[in-house]
Amino acid sequence: METIPLVVDLDGTLILTDMLHESALSVLRDKPGKILGIPIWLIKGKAELKRSLALYASFEPASLPYNNELLGWLTQQHSAGRKIVLCTASDASIAVSIAGHLKIFDEVIASNGCVNLAGIKKAEALEERFGGSGFDYVGNSNADLSVWKKANHAVVVNASSELTAKVRNICKVERVFPRSVNRFSVWRRVLRLHQWLKNLLLFVPLLAAHEIRNLQAWTSLTVAFFSFSLCASSVYVTNDLLDLEHDRIHPRKRNRPFASGQVPVWVGVILAPVLLLAGLVTGSFVVGTYINWLIFYFLVTCAYSWGLKRLVLIDCMTLALLYTLRIIAGAAAVGHALSFWLLAFSVFLFLSLAFLKRYAELGLQGSSGQESLHGRGYRIADAPLIQTMGIASGYASVLVLALYLNSEAVVKLYRAPEWMWGSVTVMLFWINWAWMQAHRGKMNDDPLVFAVKDRTSLVTGVLFALAIIIGAVGLPW
Repeated sequence: METIPLVVDLDGTLILTDMLHESALSVLRDKPGKILGIPIWLIKGKAELKRSLALYASFEPASLPYNNELLGWLTQQHSAGRKIVLCTASDASIAVSIAGHLKIFDEVIASNGCVNLAGIKKAEALEERFGGSGFDYVGNSNADLSVWKKANHAVVVNASSELTAKVRNICKVERVFPRSVNRFSVWRRVLRLHQWLKNLLLFVPLLAAHEIRNLQAWTSLTVAFFSFSLCASSVYVTNDLLDLEHDRIHPRKRNRPFASGQVPVWVGVILAPVLLLAGLVTGSFVVGTYINWLIFYFLVTCAYSWGLKRLVLIDCMTLALLYTLRIIAGAAAVGHALSFWLLAFSVFLFLSLAFLKRYAELGLQGSSGQESLHGRGYRIADAPLIQTMGIASGYASVLVLALYLNSEAVVKLYRAPEWMWGSVTVMLFWINWAWMQAHRGKMNDDPLVFAVKDRTSLVTGVLFALAIIIGAVGLPW
């Protein structure tokens, strides 16, 4: 049986995140006023900063993104009778909570509000506790080099090849747990590039006005599309950071890059404002009032992320507004006034889609045995009512479309308006189809993203467009 204790680092080693960053985000989300105290705490020292943030932050140890491969090996070592010590620069209150959850640690050594137990300080503390070469150390960063110099053996986790080489020069390496590579697919999910499809709604006013030959308008809308998408990605990143804990207990969202630890949260903190700035700068090249609507969209999404998403019904109405704002911004980008019919149709349709999204989430949470929707104000028992309101809103949008066909605008814009009734029929079918798929538990994406991936929805979209085109230009015979 191994007599030398195994000392394990926490941040970036045992867990795929940093508890200082996690604590700061938790305080920012739940008690934003306390963030103002950071400069004062930092003046008193990094240990005081960590202690104060830990005091106000809340976290669930069971939901943290653990390094499962390392944790499995540590569990085996513990079962074999080896002494396992958690030694971390994180605050002691956090370390004790995590150790209590895992139940494999015999001792906890951590920062205490006075001493920041990192680097040389950690090395000195471990040498004093176990003696020179009296312990094996599991770490991940350059700050751990001073600790490995005092250790008997090294276990290197999530480190670069350069750092691993440095460790081999100063200590015998017992084992290496390699770093996972963040491929393009990870960054695609960080930016949620698939959600950019929703920003194609910017082009709807141009198509509705039958100005598809207006090249200048297409240019403006293309620039607007990318500016809108960059701003939207900024919001998605911010939302993911603020929703870390809720995402980690969600059966599907726990695999998101920040929640799973594939991408460090500090990267998101830097990335969000960069994306926003890039979006605003790009949007400034679009003439008219477009930039005002873009800023308004960003403010509404911030309000949604900070609190509106937790309010029953208000959240769905806000989502419907955000969808509709894309159409309004598209009209502003080409200098068009929105018609009453398009606006009314959009509001009811997008409200139905917002309810559809929430209904699908309730179904997913319900299947996992939950009684409420985490981070939202809904209970699983609300699902039938959400379904009723959503279907009613969808039918209302179809009714608006049908009434539009009896307006004077149709006679002016369409040569064969009778063919437009085909669009009503197709739209009615798709509303029913989408809700049926959600009822069967097959709505795993945002409804608009689902529509792009679903074969039946794509065929329905082609038929809808065909009805509009024939109505606009008529038949050749």
